Amino acid sequence: MAAAFQQQIFALDARFNAYRAPGNPNFKTLYIRRRSQLLRENAKFKDIETIKKYINIRSQLLQRRYGVQDNISISSSSSRARSSSKASLAVDEVSGNTKKKNDLTISENYAFTGVHHIFDQHSDEVSVVKFANNDRSKLCCASRDGTVSICDVTATPPRVSVVLEGHTDAVTDCDWSASNELVVTCGLDGALCVWDVARRRRLREARDQLAAPLLCCAFQPANNNMVIAGNARGMVEVLNVSTGIYPRGGSSILGGKVQAIACESSGRMFWAANDKGVIVSYRTSGTGALSKLRRCCVGGAVTSLSWSPWLARHPALLVSAADNSLYLFRITDREGSLSLKKRFETVHRSHGVRSTFCPIMSFRRGVCVVSGGEDACVYFLDIEGHAGQPVVNKLQGHASAVLGVSFSYDESLLASSDVSGLVIIWRRG
Repeated sequence: MAAAFQQQIFALDARFNAYRAPGNPNFKTLYIRRRSQLLRENAKFKDIETIKKYINIRSQLLQRRYGVQDNISISSSSSRARSSSKASLAVDEVSGNTKKKNDLTISENYAFTGVHHIFDQHSDEVSVVKFANNDRSKLCCASRDGTVSICDVTATPPRVSVVLEGHTDAVTDCDWSASNELVVTCGLDGALCVWDVARRRRLREARDQLAAPLLCCAFQPANNNMVIAGNARGMVEVLNVSTGIYPRGGSSILGGKVQAIACESSGRMFWAANDKGVIVSYRTSGTGALSKLRRCCVGGAVTSLSWSPWLARHPALLVSAADNSLYLFRITDREGSLSLKKRFETVHRSHGVRSTFCPIMSFRRGVCVVSGGEDACVYFLDIEGHAGQPVVNKLQGHASAVLGVSFSYDESLLASSDVSGLVIIWRRG
C-alpha cells in the first residue's frame, strides 16, 4: 500500500476514533493501535484505484455511522465557510493545488492533513514529547512508565531508536542539549539524569538535594554544563552536570510544587512556576547562583511554560494553567516582569497539559500557538487574530487527554502525546 494512502486511511480512523465508544477510552486506544497494525501488515498492497475507492467508501460509512462530516481537520467557522459542503478526502490535492504558500490563510497554513506515524512503545502516559533542536528526525518521549524513548521519526518506517532505562519511578520531564548529543531527564524518584544519546548510556545521575520528587528540568541554554530543575517541595535548583555538584547559591525556594521551567535564549534569565499559579523570574550567574527577580500569579496550577524571543517585537511567555486557561504574557523588562496580553479558554483542569509557540512566526499570516487538551484534542490558536474565535484548527485522533505537544523546527511535523501512552506524529499538509 502506498505510504501516502496508508497514512490517509489511518488519519481517517484517528479522526473518527474521537466519536467511538466515548465512555471507554481504553477501547479507543486498542482500536487505533489495531488499525495501525493492520495497515502495516497490508503495506504491500499496490492497487491505487482500489485504495482510493476504499478510502471514499470507508469515509462515507463512518460519516453515516457517527453522524458527522469528515473534515481533514476541524477548523474555525471562517475557514469552514470557504470549504466545500461535501465531505471528501483529498487524495489528489497536491496536483490540484496551485496556491502559493505565502497566500495561505493561517488555518490553511496549519492544516495537518494526516498522521505520519503512531508510536505506542510506552505502557503509561507520555507526559512530554520534544523534537531535537534543528533536527526533525529525533523525538524524545518521557513516560510515567519510568522510561525515556528516542524515536527516529523520518526513518522508513519510523522507529524507536533506543529506550533509556534507569529511573525507578515516573519520568516527568526531559530536554535536549544544544548539540542534541545529550538528554536530561528527571523523575518522581528524585533523580536527575544526563544521557549520551549516541552511546545509549547514562553519563550522570544526581539526587535531589531535599530527596524530593523532581517535576521539571531544562538545560541552561548558554551553558549546557548547567541544568535547572524544580522539585515537589518548592525548590528551584541548579546542577553542574560536569561535577555533579549543586553550586553555592544555586537554589531558591519558590513554594508549592515547581512544575514548569522556561529559559530565554541567552541563559541569563528563566522563569519557574508552581501548582499555586505563581510564576517567578530568576537571573543566573556564570557560577550557577540564582537571584529572584519578579513575581506574577495566575488562577490555576501552572503545568507548562514556553518562551518566545520575538512576538510583535516583544519577547513573550506562554503559560498553561489548570483553570481552563492559556495565558499569553509580554515580557516587559530585563527583570522578566510579565504583562498579560491575552487569555484563551482551554479544556484543562487536572492533567499536565502543555503548550508551545510555533517555531516559525509569520506575522503576515498570523501567529499560532499549540496546546493539548483534556478533551483529547490538539488546538491551534491564533494569538494575533480575532479575539472571539482564536481556534483556527483542531486535530482529533487521540482517545484520551492530550498532554505533550512539540513541533519540529521546520514545522513539517507535530508530535502529540496522551494519557494512554500514545504518541501521534502529524504531517503538515
